[in-house]
This record gives sequence, C-alpha cells and structure tokens, in this order.
Amino acid sequence: AGRHPRAILESDGEDAYVQLFQDGIEQVAAAFHPRPVTYRACDLTSNEYRGLEGGVRFEPVEANPMIGFRGALRYTQDAEVLELELDALRMVWDRGHTNLHVMLPFVRTARELAQCRELFRASGLLDRPGFELWVMAEVPSVVYWLPQYIGLGIDGVSIGSNDLTQLVLGVDRDSEICAEVFDEADEAVLAAIEQIVKTARRHGITSSLCGQAPSTRPGFAERLVRMGITSISVNPDVIADVRAAVAAAEQRVLLDAAIGH
Repeated sequence: AGRHPRAILESDGEDAYVQLFQDGIEQVAAAFHPRPVTYRACDLTSNEYRGLEGGVRFEPVEANPMIGFRGALRYTQDAEVLELELDALRMVWDRGHTNLHVMLPFVRTARELAQCRELFRASGLLDRPGFELWVMAEVPSVVYWLPQYIGLGIDGVSIGSNDLTQLVLGVDRDSEICAEVFDEADEAVLAAIEQIVKTARRHGITSSLCGQAPSTRPGFAERLVRMGITSISVNPDVIADVRAAVAAAEQRVLLDAAIGH
C-alpha cells in the first residue's frame, strides 16, 4: 500500500490492516497450494519505513539502520503489529491454506525468539498441525545460538547470505568503496554457512539459503549441496541454470561417495 503500518492502523483501523495482509498472503498461498509457502515476516529497516507514507511520524532516525531497529527486535518492542500479521496468517491457514508457514527475520538472540514464539503461541498458529516456524540466519550469533533456537521449537532455518556476509566481514554491502570486500564466497562466510547447515542436519530441521551468490556463481550452489543444505532460493531468471548446477553437483556427490572420496 506504500503506507507505514502505523499510518494504516491510524487511518483505516485494525480490521482493514488485517484484511490487507490476508488478501495478499492468501493469493500467494493459493497459487502454490499444496506446495509449501514460507512467509517472511516484515523486515524493513527504520529508514525504509521512514520512506513510506506517514513513516517519518513513527520511525527513529538511526546512524546505521541496517543493524538497528529491525527484525525480531522490532516485534518484541511493537508486538501489536506482529499480532495483527499473525491474525491474518491464521485466517489464511484456517481457510484451508495449510501449506502456509512463517519465517522470523533478523533474529539476534534466543530471548528475542522466545518472546516472538510466545506471540505465535497466543495467536493459535502453533496449535495448527503441520504449521512450521522458521528463523532467518542473518546474524553471526545464529551460528552459536542455533541449537538453542531449535530447542525452542523452530522447524527450519533460512540463511540470508547477504546480511550474513555483511556482518561476518564487517562490510557495508551498499558501499561502493567497500564493494571488493563484500564476498559471499569468502571462506569465513562459507564456514559460518556450513556450521549452520550441519547443525540443522544434526538436529533434523530444514536448512535453506537465500541470497545472490547461487544465482551468479555456479560453484556456490555446489558448495551448498556438499554441505547438505535442503533447499536454495534463487532469482526467477536463473532457476533453470541453478537447477542444472544442483543436479550435476548431486551426481558428483553420489559418485564421490560411491568411489570412497
């Protein structure tokens, strides 16, 4: 709608806000049913929210919004907005779209996850058989906290390689001056990704990755396959190429296993 959530609530009320989300989410869930659809909860930064109609009245001015008031932290401090999103999600689920799941963005700590999960529990979504709650792995702390997150009852983890690279390497991904440093295939970043994937496999939950690298670097997809990742998200225009790269990588992995490499 191009408007800040609080501006919508102020002018149109809660029912209209919920209906807006319900209509959009249901359209996507219906289009893909029965295949799973994982809805990533809103994760605009404060400067992005300020750019929406009415946003300047509700958002702080931050020196570094990329690592500021966003993600799960925003939901713990402004629970009403998440509760309304969850109302919309529950309505879509209860209308028969049981392929719909939810992903929490930019989770920094187990405390944030526990607080958000309580909101999910109160919404009734966690009581729906088959409903899945995922977290995004964008902050390096997830590498260390993932076992605790799994213990809190998450069903999957999606690695946001753009933010993870930014924070592992300490580089602003939007800075042209630092562009040569930003590298999703840096060995430090790959080590973090591999630890997340292996932890997920060890605990029996799904792991995925979304970012630019699998779309632009054929070898990156093979590294992910060898790590044991469950799925990869890519740009629509390169789906066929990445599928071919993944299939070839899987064949090589099977061949290596057969000959004992």
